[in-house]
Amino acid sequence: MDYIAEGFKTAIELLISFDPQVYKIIILSVFVSSTATAIAATVSIPLGIFAGISNFRLKRLFSKVLYSMMSVPSVIVGLVVAIGLSRRGPLGFMQLLYTPAAMIIAQALLVFPLCLGLTYSLAKNRGSDIERIGKTLGAGKLQGIVLIIRELKAELFINVVTTFSRAISEVGAVMIVGGNIKGHTRVITTSIAMLNSMGDYPMAIALGLVLLIISFAINAVIYSLQEE
Repeated sequence: MDYIAEGFKTAIELLISFDPQVYKIIILSVFVSSTATAIAATVSIPLGIFAGISNFRLKRLFSKVLYSMMSVPSVIVGLVVAIGLSRRGPLGFMQLLYTPAAMIIAQALLVFPLCLGLTYSLAKNRGSDIERIGKTLGAGKLQGIVLIIRELKAELFINVVTTFSRAISEVGAVMIVGGNIKGHTRVITTSIAMLNSMGDYPMAIALGLVLLIISFAINAVIYSLQEE
């Protein structure tokens, strides 16, 4: 048990001393996940609202497929992106494999169905009434979507925060497309997996503590917004 206590002690020292290696991993993790979340949210929020308030054929089938896609394993997404970006793949000429850009693409594709599904469900349950009010005031379809975004901004923000939580805690996709290269594509989750296998518990515990802090902060934001 002594090595666990020693690991926590060393982990706290690494964080307090602003160890460059630790904080480079943290900064890259936050950058990749926040960028992927922003890309996914920018596309999925207006699309999800439009689908939620619209009546179209096969809407029930669309819902089933969308909700199924929300739980796609991350390693499958990573594999698809890796194949597409590989040297012999259709996008191999871009030479993005094993770069932060590839990790952003993989995470954006992974969390896109989640953000879209949450937005779609919210718009389907509450968006129609807001759109109806907008129509009485002369708003068109696009203006109705903007109105819904404004009226449901707190709930939509919770969806985005939830999406970010999924992104930053993901390991499979970024491991496949990023390669966990030291100083280049090594993020918190891939580092913890590698350090655990190497027996380097202090560094793993330090990064685990950071991930826990981020998780607690996200849950605190969601809880406070829900209370309001």
